[in-house]
Amino acid sequence: MAPQFAPMQNDLILRTARGEKVERPPMWVMRQAGRYLPEYHEAKGSYDFFECCRSPEIASTLTLQPILRYSGLVDAAIIFSDILVIPQAMGMEVIMKDKVGPHFPSPLRSPEDPQYQQLLDKNVSVQDELQYVYDAITMTRQKLEGRVPLIGFCGAPWTLLSYMVEGGGSKMFVQVKTWIYKYPQQSKKLLQKIAELCVEYLALQVVAGAQMIQVFDSWAGELSPSTFKVFSLPYLEYIADNLPRRLIELKQDVVSMTVFAKGAWYALDDLCDTKYNVIGLDWLHAPAEAYKTARAKGKVVQGNADPGILYGSKESITAVVKEMVEGFGRGKQGWIANLGHGITPFVKPDDLKFYFKEIHRLTRD
Repeated sequence: MAPQFAPMQNDLILRTARGEKVERPPMWVMRQAGRYLPEYHEAKGSYDFFECCRSPEIASTLTLQPILRYSGLVDAAIIFSDILVIPQAMGMEVIMKDKVGPHFPSPLRSPEDPQYQQLLDKNVSVQDELQYVYDAITMTRQKLEGRVPLIGFCGAPWTLLSYMVEGGGSKMFVQVKTWIYKYPQQSKKLLQKIAELCVEYLALQVVAGAQMIQVFDSWAGELSPSTFKVFSLPYLEYIADNLPRRLIELKQDVVSMTVFAKGAWYALDDLCDTKYNVIGLDWLHAPAEAYKTARAKGKVVQGNADPGILYGSKESITAVVKEMVEGFGRGKQGWIANLGHGITPFVKPDDLKFYFKEIHRLTRD
């Protein structure tokens, strides 16, 4: 039986993502549930990061923390999880190293690595392997009681492949560039496998209660314009083309889709030609120019202040908000206010609160 949820009290972000005219821009920020909040550390306790992801109770608690702290200011929750749950579901070990980040003890080194064929051949059930994510989504929707919509997400195939072969974050991306330039066909086979899993994973998040989805291509900017069109864009398109079909098969309403290709400023036109409803922008975009490009193709934009602005003075924050408000049509249509990437460590929660309040203040009629 499908889960039952309370009626929505605030559907502003859903209306905006559909392209409707709205009273003000909705707002949320990537990584809004996280370590910059003191309550995050209290709830996390001694559990490691992935233990928190695998506990629906803890994950739902962490998801709600910014909604409670910034009540009346934030218009969406995003489920507390991680993009690397898909490689885990595929059978790869991923651990979170303190002060280092995600780490694959046995990364995929070449197509001769026995893992490669095993990954391609494995019949992965994201329904079984990632049930804890769906449980967390359902529990969170119930705890939200209709206050704001809940966003689900996944990592983009290119970004996931990068982690799987690099073994973690990277500055040089030696391994993944070796793959795409030395083993392009083998890379494409794995990217396609990941894309197919992303579609099913996102669809099941919607079944569980997610009301929008976002695809994070965090390492898109490591690709040149031409290589982006070969090793990232086709797989982003595959997700956008096939997720709505899969939702219809599952007798679900089709939800709005956001793509965020960080660093791929050169791909804005191409991304606006996809079936994504919302195009996430990082801080490399000038608001007015990006807004003009996206609106000409009927797309909504999301973003895009440099997260580093939150380390600055109130005057600096206000100046950036003013540029966004003026560039993004004053938030009356086609803009979801956010940062240009996830919130960074050591940000003071009250400075983020000021950022939200300035967006509210400057977009009032």
